[in-house]
Amino acid sequence: DLAGLEEGERIAEWFARIVARTARLCAQWMAAGFVHGVLNTDNMNVNGESFDYGPWRFLSVTDFSFTAAYFDQSGLYAYGRQPDAVLWNLSRFGGTLVAHVPEEKLNNALQRFTAHFEKAMVEAFFARLGIAPGGEGDFDFVVAMLQWMEKTEVPFERIFFDWFCGARSADRAEESPVAALYRDDAFEPIRNILFDREPVRSERLSHAYFGAAPTTMLIDEVETIWAAIADRDDWSLLAAKLGAIASMRDALDLDASLWRPDPYA
Repeated sequence: DLAGLEEGERIAEWFARIVARTARLCAQWMAAGFVHGVLNTDNMNVNGESFDYGPWRFLSVTDFSFTAAYFDQSGLYAYGRQPDAVLWNLSRFGGTLVAHVPEEKLNNALQRFTAHFEKAMVEAFFARLGIAPGGEGDFDFVVAMLQWMEKTEVPFERIFFDWFCGARSADRAEESPVAALYRDDAFEPIRNILFDREPVRSERLSHAYFGAAPTTMLIDEVETIWAAIADRDDWSLLAAKLGAIASMRDALDLDASLWRPDPYA
């Protein structure tokens, strides 16, 4: 749909879409607790898809300073610094286009990254919680929830599992291994939002997944799976994990990978 534009306009719009797609991707990483191992410029792509992530990790608990790579001793690509790293990479890519596009247009696209990212964070986190965004203050809620998660060291997947569809899961949350944390005064502001927002497709709670435990993909699980394959040619653990992931996918019924030309135009 950009084919009819003049070269400069076409490249400027193309870059703006890359910024939007990449902001959305980064927000999805944050919502999944995913930590990219090597967020160098050559490990990004224009499609807004995860690529060449090296020694990746999923968080066991929320830790903004957590790094996936043993060699990242300065924390350059820590979980909490991923948005900054991504924006830097986009700015370096934009610099290669200045021969074709006025610098002002490239900078305008980069300046929209934060707004795109915050919107995408709300979209991703509220989707994981199974509740509808309410407008102003939603991003602040996401930040406050992450800060609470880091302070309490609650398992990363726990709150999304326990409180899926908000108030509809109040009884389930009361049966959680971390229910005491939910009764604490510090959780009250988060609880208020969970109860205030409308559940989205709450019939999903009838899936068997929500009667068990949250699915995770932590490094010790991965190492156990591959050890069985390497030592005994035993693929059963991998098959079981893939089955658990499929069950989680079916239960949540989300499609975070849905491609959009410009998700935040």
